[in-house]
Amino acid sequence: MTNYRHLGWLTAALLLSAIRIDAGDRTKAPPPIAPVPASNQVEWQQRETIAFIHFGMNTFHNLEWGDGSAPASDFRPSAIDCEQWARVLSEAGMKEVILTCKHHDGFCLWPSQFTDYTIAHSPYKNGRGDVVKELSEACRKYGLKFGVYLSPWDRHQAFYGSPAYVDYYYSQLHELLTRYGDIYEVWLDGANGGDGYYGGAREKRTIDRRTYYHFDRARQMVSALQPHAVIFSDAGPGCRWVGNERGYADATNWSFLRSKDVYVGYDRAEELTTGHPDGDAWVPAECDVSIRPGWFYHALEDSLVKSPDELMEIYYRSVGRNGLMLLNVPAGPDGRIHDADIRSLMGFRARLKAELGHNLLRGASVKASDVRGDQFAAARTVDGQYDSYWAPRDGVTRATLTLTLPQATAINRLMLQEFIPLGQRVRRFHVDYQLNGRWVPVNPGEATTTVGYKRLLRFPTIRTRRLRITIDDARACPCINEIGAFMASDKL
Repeated sequence: MTNYRHLGWLTAALLLSAIRIDAGDRTKAPPPIAPVPASNQVEWQQRETIAFIHFGMNTFHNLEWGDGSAPASDFRPSAIDCEQWARVLSEAGMKEVILTCKHHDGFCLWPSQFTDYTIAHSPYKNGRGDVVKELSEACRKYGLKFGVYLSPWDRHQAFYGSPAYVDYYYSQLHELLTRYGDIYEVWLDGANGGDGYYGGAREKRTIDRRTYYHFDRARQMVSALQPHAVIFSDAGPGCRWVGNERGYADATNWSFLRSKDVYVGYDRAEELTTGHPDGDAWVPAECDVSIRPGWFYHALEDSLVKSPDELMEIYYRSVGRNGLMLLNVPAGPDGRIHDADIRSLMGFRARLKAELGHNLLRGASVKASDVRGDQFAAARTVDGQYDSYWAPRDGVTRATLTLTLPQATAINRLMLQEFIPLGQRVRRFHVDYQLNGRWVPVNPGEATTTVGYKRLLRFPTIRTRRLRITIDDARACPCINEIGAFMASDKL
């Protein structure tokens, strides 16, 4: 043991205190850096791929946006096979399904007691049907989370635009949140007002999109009745629209928004593709896209279904850029998902497994330029455990991880993940591989900025035993919980 007797008493005490503080820092987790996600937001992002089902009155009129004038009797499927929907989507690897319970035309797929414009006034099951119930039960059977889409805009109701409509809207939301078991996502569309049927008025109605709906009521109601649910809108608060309907996030994608600036119907959608690096609220991006050109089923689009390769590209540019992929798969007038969509979905799942199913770095040797302590060792990045991570000491915002494989290996994909419960930290990084004793960039010329929940890099095939990941800048000491390397083949 070191002898401190030759030091002055005060000097020795200060030195011992510094040693104890340093040891404590090395055994404690890094302090979180705000904003940070709630637990339900972390669970939401871990789902990675989820599904939308657009189905309703539009399905029977070959429309995308019905104006609310079609009678309820026009909703006349011979059958609806919600078990087929859930089974197909589960087999395709989806973890959640969101149903358009009411689209802009105002027609309700459940027997709402607040209007006669519902499935109860249609021929389906002689007025005793309830698609929301059927799908929620099918989701539970196949292990899927269930979410609801309730359009704030309603082109059918005569009193849309008045205070009475807002009460009507929240009465319907209350029905959906209390009748169908656990709800994991509530989707608030940004379409707000315009022309419609409005009970026969056939006019255009304008509302103040920032104040009319009193969306704080939705937040309070969801928090009270379904606390594990996330709310989707341009402004969240659970997750945000990515700013386009192509399913793409930007290569730089922060999970933050400036909460006082963004609202439902936000008019600067391009900001939502990247988020706000100076944001004060954790609102990650949900990247919505349809498997077809339209959102509702149209027979003319049966030959235009996105291919597995196209879906894989969307995955790389959504999940692989710190977002979540929300893929719409509409059901047809026969109440089933079309075979063309099913083939593409299954091909996508096979492609995903072939490209990212085998992490070549499991068990690799990993060394870090700085380590906080044994429980935050570099080896935590390849142990396959989400809740373990490598972290350097506080204040270290530039660091390297060097990974060594048992033998030279072909690689053309790389994955990085931050431990987001402690916040999103990495601002910039780069990756090199060793070639003939020299360190060479794997992706020269490509900007490598944010990481977040997951970042996927694609590059021409290299062959190497050693990879080096350099965190060039971070908001606080980086916390990396998983690194993966993969060899994607062009052939399945």
